[in-house]
Amino acid sequence: MVLKDGFGRPLLNLRVAITRRCNLRCQYCHMEGEEKLSDNAETEMTVDEMVHIVRIAVGLGISRVKLTGGEPLMRKDVVEIVKGIAAIPGLVDLSMTTNGVLLTSLAEELYANGLKRLNISLPTLDERVYNKLTGGRLGDVLEGVKAAVEAGFYPVKLNMLILKGVNDYTVNEMIEFARETGTILQLIELEPINISDAYYHASHKPLDEYEDMLKQKAVKVETRQYMQSRRIYHLPDVKVEVVHPIENTEFCMYCTRLRVTSDGKLKPCLMRNGNLVDILTPMRNGANDEKLAELFKLANHRRKPYNKS
Repeated sequence: MVLKDGFGRPLLNLRVAITRRCNLRCQYCHMEGEEKLSDNAETEMTVDEMVHIVRIAVGLGISRVKLTGGEPLMRKDVVEIVKGIAAIPGLVDLSMTTNGVLLTSLAEELYANGLKRLNISLPTLDERVYNKLTGGRLGDVLEGVKAAVEAGFYPVKLNMLILKGVNDYTVNEMIEFARETGTILQLIELEPINISDAYYHASHKPLDEYEDMLKQKAVKVETRQYMQSRRIYHLPDVKVEVVHPIENTEFCMYCTRLRVTSDGKLKPCLMRNGNLVDILTPMRNGANDEKLAELFKLANHRRKPYNKS
């Protein structure tokens, strides 16, 4: 059984924000669309609560889960979270988005406990620019990328958010880095979510020129239907994916996602916060699995393309 919303879109993927905390301060972070919360750990779900929520989701036909944040590796029990979720029967894929800063010491253990894929945020290979954008050390992330590949993760995807006048001229350099490291490069367009209008207008750059360049170099172009019809450009010895804004019509048309916020609410759309469904409070109040499944169905019912009023 696979749930479908009122627009015929199947519900296949769940993104679980396991913490709101982060060890970087990226200027462009959209915080998974969450409204600003305190960083109080008491608002976070426990390992058992997260596993329980994902088990309900898998029982409703969701087969792919991505752990997000904040920075997921800030959780000291992150390996327990991975182990518990990976053991759920029927789960096909468990992945994580991370900034990679803490990955070096955790990569092997995460892989051994069932995490299969990684997306690592890497906007630039310039140490000075990286520090200015995030407050972190580029070397920590590069070591994390190396550790992830050596641990056996595949694919390891590098998320390069394009920022006008900051890193937009270094795409070819990043393509070469992906080729050398055996990773996949994702070019991501800036979203107008949880950032100021001034920052968005100063930093946003469309990805059309990069698509034109990639089309000329590609030996094959692949389209991922259930990933918003995004295109994958197969260049010699390296792949590059292009991720256009979530609020565009094509992205919304093929959306298959539901989110769980770091404080335990089901979030039907990245762009909206007025249609959340609280699942953690009923769970803590003793709601049975049937009731929790109904909450998932309610959240799925509230899913609709962002361009629909």
